[in-house]
Amino acid sequence: MTFDKFLFKPLSKSNWEKFENLFGQNGACGGCWCMHWRLQKSVFDKNKGSGNKKLMFKLVNSKAQTGILTFYKKEAVGWCAVAPREHFIRLDNSKILSRVDEQPVWSIVCFFVHKKFRKVGLSSIMLKAVIDFAKSKKIKILEGYPVDPYLPNMPPAFAWTGFTSAFLKAGFIEVKRRSKSRPIMRYYL
Repeated sequence: MTFDKFLFKPLSKSNWEKFENLFGQNGACGGCWCMHWRLQKSVFDKNKGSGNKKLMFKLVNSKAQTGILTFYKKEAVGWCAVAPREHFIRLDNSKILSRVDEQPVWSIVCFFVHKKFRKVGLSSIMLKAVIDFAKSKKIKILEGYPVDPYLPNMPPAFAWTGFTSAFLKAGFIEVKRRSKSRPIMRYYL
């Protein structure tokens, strides 16, 4: 697939319905609605499903940066959560994903790709769009937390932070690894 077949837009009130359609009844995965990294575990669990959807909608209405939607023929087919690291409170509570240094970074914490567009390289294309978005916002460092699969066919539910190979293809470099399967990768703009 090529970059020019897709359109990329930040999630907003005007395209919320497309986001809802992409995420479906289950909120992408188990009622998450891309709130996993944004909430304490107890709050996230309490809000699974419609509660998390309402919290995400509230963020969108407040014009907070939440992520980028990928469109193909006017339908949302992909999602990439990207925002200042401070918006994802659970990152700092993780021993594996805690801060590398004190530099301000924007974190890429989640991907969701419509099943028709999986395993065709869309994640790398989405990452390139996020890089372009970051340049337009004068962001200096993007940071991601992909997985290195340890199974030959890792189920998509376990790949929601992306794969290391997609980040490498998009030009990210590994800056820290505290786990055999979870590097911290950066793109310096």
